[in-house]
Amino acid sequence: MTTALEQMFVQVRKENRAALIAYIPAGFPSAAGCKKVIEEFAKAGVDAVEVGFPYSDPVMDGPTIQEAASIALAAGTGAKEVFETLKSAHEAGLPALVMTYWNPIEKFGVSAFAAEMARNGGSGVITPDLTIEESQEWKNATSKAEINSIFVVALSTTDDRLVKVTNECSGFVYAASIMGVTGARTSMASGAHNLVSRIRKVSTLPIAVGLGVSTREQAKEVASYADGVIVGSAFIKLLLEAKSEEEGLAAVAELAKQLVAGVRQAR
Repeated sequence: MTTALEQMFVQVRKENRAALIAYIPAGFPSAAGCKKVIEEFAKAGVDAVEVGFPYSDPVMDGPTIQEAASIALAAGTGAKEVFETLKSAHEAGLPALVMTYWNPIEKFGVSAFAAEMARNGGSGVITPDLTIEESQEWKNATSKAEINSIFVVALSTTDDRLVKVTNECSGFVYAASIMGVTGARTSMASGAHNLVSRIRKVSTLPIAVGLGVSTREQAKEVASYADGVIVGSAFIKLLLEAKSEEEGLAAVAELAKQLVAGVRQAR
């Protein structure tokens, strides 16, 4: 079986462009507001949605996503709400992923989590803190549920390690473009292009670059060499700074349109 995510990457390759993947934590800015954000993503032409599972001790996320996660957790967001958000993204016609640390999967039940992902129309899961050496149970569960298992590689990943990690990925390879946590940057690290080139030598999977993209020009730059551009903190920052949810949604819609345009102008 081919997931909606895999089908999307086939389609954008036919169109000779990269995909724009937008990230939003479940339950932020509110349960209903999160679904409205996803609707704006869909209207703007975003290619896929990455739903964040709010977590109290994120190792990869910077202060912007941590603040959003805290708001979502304070409102009682848990696995049920994450799957409901995933379903709403699927119903909006977008390939939908979940980004989560390992602890919530283990707590929910490994096989049960993968099965629930599939039941709610999810294409795959990004697990930033799960090592491939400890992933066999998860790989078995995702294979059975016919969803993608996506691992993260970084600038510091050695060539030998790159082969091993990319061999365990399906859907795409998540390339972390900077050494550090998530967050919008004023300029993109030059190492991202090099990392993508290194991955291309060992894998035929699509490569999506995350961490730091916040503007149309940055999206255009990354889209010139990567298969996907992942944007999260830039959207969340707008929602956190907005005086109202409506104002925040309008700002998100405008940025999404700009990023979509940037990605489609890259080649």
